[in-house]
Amino acid sequence: MVGMAILQPVVVLAAWTMVMCAWMYATRIPAMSAAKVDPNRLATDPEATLDRILPPQIQWKAHNYNHLHEAPTVFYAIAIVLAIIGQGDGWNAYFGWVYVTLRIAHSLVQATINRVILRFALFVASTLALAILILHAAIAVF
Repeated sequence: MVGMAILQPVVVLAAWTMVMCAWMYATRIPAMSAAKVDPNRLATDPEATLDRILPPQIQWKAHNYNHLHEAPTVFYAIAIVLAIIGQGDGWNAYFGWVYVTLRIAHSLVQATINRVILRFALFVASTLALAILILHAAIAVF
C-alpha cells in the first residue's frame, strides 16, 4: 500500500494520547481524593477549578492531555490526506515521525519538569515539522 507509512506515527501519537490520559487519571484521582474535592462543586462553582485546588505538578498532565487534542488534530488530518493521495511515504513519513517524537518529548517535559522555554522550543520545532507536511499536502493537492 503506497503512501501509508505516515499512518504509523498517527497511530503512535493516538496511543501516546491514551498514555497521557492514563497518567493524568492515575495522578489526578488520588490527588482529588487527598484534597477531598467535591465533584459536584466543580460542576456548579466557577471558582472551584482543579487548577486552584490541586498541586501544579498534578495538573501538568491534564494540561498536556488537553494540548494533545489541539495542534495534533491538524497532524491527523494532514497525515490522512497524505495517505489517501499516496504521498505518505518517504520524506512525509519522516516528518510525521519528527512531529510525533517532538510532541512526545513536549509531553514528557510538560508532565515532569514543565520548563516553559524548553516546551516552547519543542512546540515550535514540532510546528515546523507540521508546517512542512501541510506544505507538501498543499503542493500535492493543488
